[in-house]
Amino acid sequence: MALLIQNATVVGPAEGISGQVDLLLEHGMITAAGEGLQAPGAMVLDARGLLVCAGLIDMHTHLRDPGQTHKETLETGCRAAAKGGFTSLACMANTDPVTDTPELLRALRARGAALGLVNLYPVGAVTRGLKGQELTDLEGLMEAGALAFSDDGVPIMRTDLLREAFRRTEKLGVPILSHCEDAELVRNYAVNEGPVSRVLEIPGRPAIAEELMVQRDIMLAAEFGAPVHICHVSTKGAIERIRQAKEQGLLVTCETCPHYFALTEQEILTRGTMAKVNPPLRTPEDLGAVLEGLRDGTIDVIATDHAPHAADEKALSLAEAPSGISGLETALAAALTYLYHTGMMSLDDILSKMTAEPAFILGLSRGCLAVGEAADLILFDPDEEWTVDPEQFVSMGHNTPFAGLTLKGRVKASVMGGNVTWKEESIRVL
Repeated sequence: MALLIQNATVVGPAEGISGQVDLLLEHGMITAAGEGLQAPGAMVLDARGLLVCAGLIDMHTHLRDPGQTHKETLETGCRAAAKGGFTSLACMANTDPVTDTPELLRALRARGAALGLVNLYPVGAVTRGLKGQELTDLEGLMEAGALAFSDDGVPIMRTDLLREAFRRTEKLGVPILSHCEDAELVRNYAVNEGPVSRVLEIPGRPAIAEELMVQRDIMLAAEFGAPVHICHVSTKGAIERIRQAKEQGLLVTCETCPHYFALTEQEILTRGTMAKVNPPLRTPEDLGAVLEGLRDGTIDVIATDHAPHAADEKALSLAEAPSGISGLETALAAALTYLYHTGMMSLDDILSKMTAEPAFILGLSRGCLAVGEAADLILFDPDEEWTVDPEQFVSMGHNTPFAGLTLKGRVKASVMGGNVTWKEESIRVL
């Protein structure tokens, strides 16, 4: 059935569409845009007073399925994405079994397509089993649909192996999404090395561990002219190195996550394991550098690094609990609260980093509203305030340091391929 969205105000990346318009969605595409559109027999969604933008794209999600469904299932993760305004997800390979063969990647894509909640793009592993000892069939994984490769969650410590991976991915034109930490320096430490680690009298993860590997991976990629995307950037030094690489014209992009521009290491003292993430929350100086990197374009993408965990796992001690934050349902609201409503960034620039920019890096023909493009879009109220209650999450992962905080900005409906995948009860459908 066709879907007619009436009286929505367009924001963010759009081509040939602006202001308050009606949008007609048919056969999974945007077929018309204008005022006073008529579509007899179509479902009508009244968007008066709301903003519409292209569906959000998260290029860094952990869905845990297969193998870790006590943390998240494919369905709960995709439903959480829809609730958070995401219509496309790139899901990381650290499942069980690891997504390191074309067969496994095809199977995951098929399961995602059958759900019909988001466009699911599994990321292929760089090394078999994420063990960092043998490269996967990168070419075969790309033929099976991989848009990128990553061992995220596990740094690739063997420089010779990663160098060979970049040599091969340059020919494929597909980026490696790089988890940049020196494993020997960070080990399994729970917090940033700094004032908080000293207060707690525990070893910390030093900023230099991230910065060394950022520099290494940029140099390795540059040798072959291969694209590299630096995941979850969190330190001032890492951002400075990426900025310098961009000034040199190297094929480097990067992302950060809401917790790195909203929170600091001090959260560990009050929120404990709910604020334990990898890389860790950093200092106010690092947070300031992340904000500046977002403002000046050094940081291309706002991703979630959605990493759900079971409650009993996060209830373990700080040293034993797994790292990670459940982020799909709070990402847009956090970005609006800490970037838009503070005057740090314009709404269009924020949305670009959550739509058009990740689409460009992954080679997706999505992320922009235009007639003739895929009917992936969301409706949201940028001013609605709400208090984060993890018990209301669709995700099985309730692990968030934003619990109890009031955020400003809320997704009201999500549409993927012309179908409504999430809608608040307040949204009228005629």
